[in-house]
Amino acid sequence: MKRNYWPLLFIGIFSFTFIMIVWTVYSAIKTPVHEDESFLKKYHVMDDEFNNVVSSNTKFKERYNFNIKINDKSLPLIINDVFLSQRVIEEKSNHKKIFINGNNNIDIVIKDKNGIIQENVDISFRISRPTNHNNTMDFTTKDFIFMNDKYSIKIDLPLKGNWNVTATFKIGKEIGYLFIKSDAI
Repeated sequence: MKRNYWPLLFIGIFSFTFIMIVWTVYSAIKTPVHEDESFLKKYHVMDDEFNNVVSSNTKFKERYNFNIKINDKSLPLIINDVFLSQRVIEEKSNHKKIFINGNNNIDIVIKDKNGIIQENVDISFRISRPTNHNNTMDFTTKDFIFMNDKYSIKIDLPLKGNWNVTATFKIGKEIGYLFIKSDAI
């Protein structure tokens, strides 16, 4: 009597495929999901409100002179890095290597167009890793020290590598947004 082994091949292929599907679902369930919170908002909200962010930044720049100094690098109120991938930042950006692994000094100066320092600024400031939220650091106005006409803070970055800065600066009804991609060396 001649045996037919073809059904065993199909059962083996089906079993392997089923096991791989189960493994894929199990692996996906175990992997943590971190939502993007650029500009300190959920990405669903940002999809609807990005044009409002851009126009709000334009209005803020018309009324105030903004300068943020991270260690030795001075930057204006910018959001352009949100359009760039991390690889582009590493190769072409003027914002690379702003941070250092360890203590970093951040100074923020906001003046109106008449040169008057703004002391009542509501600051929301976040430094985070682009890959996960394990090292996300959130700061508010109360974490900053207002001295010598500037808001200052010292931040300790525990890891080398890529970091994102996301911040909002609210004065009355005007809101300025900041988004910087950089890396710590």
